[in-house]
Amino acid sequence: MISKSVSALALLVAIAAVPATAEARDQIRIVGSSTVYPFTTAVAEQFGKSGAGKTPIVESTGTGGGMKLFCAGVGVTHPDVTNASRAIKKGEFEDCQKNGVKDIVEIKVGIDGLTLAQSKAGTSLNLTMEQVFLALAEQVPGADGKLVANPYKTWSDIDKSLPNVKIEVLGPPPTSGTRDSFHELFMEAGAKKVAALKDLQKSDAKAFEKLWKSIRKDGAFVEAGENDNVIVQKLEANKDAVGIFGFSFLEENLTRLRGAKIDGVEPTYDEIAAGKYKGSRPLFVYVKKQHVGVIPGIDKFVAEYVSQKAMSKDGYLARKGLVALPKAEADKVAATARELKPMTAQDVM
Repeated sequence: MISKSVSALALLVAIAAVPATAEARDQIRIVGSSTVYPFTTAVAEQFGKSGAGKTPIVESTGTGGGMKLFCAGVGVTHPDVTNASRAIKKGEFEDCQKNGVKDIVEIKVGIDGLTLAQSKAGTSLNLTMEQVFLALAEQVPGADGKLVANPYKTWSDIDKSLPNVKIEVLGPPPTSGTRDSFHELFMEAGAKKVAALKDLQKSDAKAFEKLWKSIRKDGAFVEAGENDNVIVQKLEANKDAVGIFGFSFLEENLTRLRGAKIDGVEPTYDEIAAGKYKGSRPLFVYVKKQHVGVIPGIDKFVAEYVSQKAMSKDGYLARKGLVALPKAEADKVAATARELKPMTAQDVM
């Protein structure tokens, strides 16, 4: 493990190597997930008010975009922290290592429910994971069980009990962690429920994975960008559309939107915390330890993030819609974060 003094020296060398136009920063720079953005922004504002340092700059770039920026290198031209609505991928971790970003601290900050939201003016949806897969997969089993291009135009085409309403789902692009989570939590889970796909699942794992990772491109799924607030606005304008985003955005807009039930369970704080709502996922913040002690206040910012007043069930992040970790897990996360203990290759899935 690189000592703090050596890390600081390495960063100072990196700073000296950049063009003269780039000046040393006295303000933390954070990039990454749009889902984690409101939580990190709240912590940044509290950090600034406390007098511990300047209010950090927080940018919403999407999880994938944030990882690229974060892993690109060490020095003032690179961000100090990145938000992520999924865990860091093996390839991203390797890119970090290759580019000199050696000491990465992973902080699991809470739980989010990935929701399918719709306007309250529209017809209420009560969906199964299987129905979500059948609505959005590029290929689905036909009458003879063989894969065909997705023929479903309305929800009632999938199941007569569903509304006779056009399938139109607004979601994030492939660079988004929310998109990755949607594939794993909804599309994979739904594909596993389709009886006609059981043989494929057993005989050809790669073909099965390609199937649930492939979203239809005929207009039923619309990539609406990284900004979840834009999806909220579009749902208000189109009462029949459905939007994919994190629980916090749904909770902020409950006067206008509602979450579709999934397998009979409504996306609420209590259902997500209890593990009953299956579309839930952990949220993360990654910290570049090599910047600690050089960019002022990073350690204090981390301490604020994992404090009881922020991360507990009664904390200000819960009031923003973040579902708190169970206390025992939260205490363990906080201890690791305060120690700034870097993750290892074995920690990456």
